[in-house]
Amino acid sequence: MADEDNLSMDDGELGGSAPEKKSKGLGALLPTLLKWIGIAVGAVLLIVTVVVITMKIMGSNNSAQSAIPSSAEYVGKREVLSWYSSLGSIRTKTSDTLPASVVVEVVLGYKIDDKATSTEITSRQIEIKDFLRRFFTEKTVSELRPQNEDKLRIEIRNSINDDILSTSKIKDVRFLTLEVVEQ
Repeated sequence: MADEDNLSMDDGELGGSAPEKKSKGLGALLPTLLKWIGIAVGAVLLIVTVVVITMKIMGSNNSAQSAIPSSAEYVGKREVLSWYSSLGSIRTKTSDTLPASVVVEVVLGYKIDDKATSTEITSRQIEIKDFLRRFFTEKTVSELRPQNEDKLRIEIRNSINDDILSTSKIKDVRFLTLEVVEQ
C-alpha cells in the first residue's frame, strides 16, 4: 500500500519529487511576444479612436464658412490674357474746330486660349476698326489726354462687347500707341 500512496494518478503528478520542465527557445518567447503585440495594437486602436472622435467633436463646432487669409502677394493680381493685335494702326482727326491728328494702335485682351473670342474678333475686324475710327473722330484733344486713357479703354471695351461682339466678350483694351498731334 505504501507503493500506491506515492503513485497518485488522480492529480496528474508523479510523486512530488519530480522537477517541472521549463520551455526553452521559441516556444517560451512566442506567447510573450504575442501578448505585447496585442497590447501595442490595442493601444494604437484606442489612440486613433480617441483622436477621430475628438476631431469630429471639434469640427462640428466650427461654422460652415471660414475666413480665407489673403496675403499681399496675391492681392491685386490680374488674370493673364491673350491679346489680339492684328487691328493695326488707325489714323483719324479729332472733332475740334482745329482738328488734331490721332494715330492709335489698339490691342484687345480676352481669356487665354479662348478660340471662340479670337475667331469672332477676326471675323468682325472691319467693324471693330470702323468703330475705333469713329470713336476717336468723335473725341476732342482734351478727351484724349493721358489722364483719360483708363476711361477711354473702358468705353471702348464696353462698346465693343455690347455693340459688335455677340457670342463672346473681351476683357481688356490697351493702347500700344496713342499719338495726338495738334496743328
